[in-house]
Amino acid sequence: MKRIGIIGVGEIGRAVVVGLCEGVEEAPEVFLSPRGARTAAELAARYASVRVCADNQEVADRSDLVFVAVRRQDRHEALAGVRVGDDKVVVNVMAGVGNDELRGTLDTGAALVRAIPLPAVRERRSVTVTFPSHPEVDALFERTGGALPVADEAAFNVLSALTGTLTTHYAYLTALTSWAADQGIDAGDADRYVRGLFQGVGRTLGDGTRALHQLAADHETPGGSNERIRTTWFDADNSAALGKALDGLLDDLNG
Repeated sequence: MKRIGIIGVGEIGRAVVVGLCEGVEEAPEVFLSPRGARTAAELAARYASVRVCADNQEVADRSDLVFVAVRRQDRHEALAGVRVGDDKVVVNVMAGVGNDELRGTLDTGAALVRAIPLPAVRERRSVTVTFPSHPEVDALFERTGGALPVADEAAFNVLSALTGTLTTHYAYLTALTSWAADQGIDAGDADRYVRGLFQGVGRTLGDGTRALHQLAADHETPGGSNERIRTTWFDADNSAALGKALDGLLDDLNG
């Protein structure tokens, strides 16, 4: 694998490094920016192939494939003055920042690929959406759970919008735990039970032979408890509200 640079070592940058380097025979050379200094230093101490650079320009200069993983609101400060050679490949993981804008910022003719790596790439269990398809970038993400190249930026933004639902899932689980505690269940016991309940659901998602609607049907008995909550709480109005929220997010991502 070619030398990899990461500008912006936050949660996603850390996850990419761990996914590529943990427990592998030949870890790639990885060059990290000093942004997120504590995390960068920790990763460099943990993996022999990881180095922390003096600045973001050094990351770009020493790498063949450069991840830009800074927060959207920090991009102008972080990338000011940074130039990337035309012979490099740039992986843009900034939500809502298109490749045309990034190309102008970096003043480069390099190949640019947008990607949506999620924290689970650290465990090599997360599919990463990419656009446009690029053999080196797609091959890299195949090592961390799989690549899903899409045909155009519109499709990319739709899938990007779906990532905005992750913390809502955790909030849903928190609400279930709080409800049980309100009924007199010990909060620790409620937390433990809800975690176990939905870890089991998560494992069933690994069964790619059944569509999601079929998984739901397989967990329901007609007239049973699951059907009752689904049809009385997650009703048409609730579903429409979720769709409206996603539509608004997609509008923002489309600019």
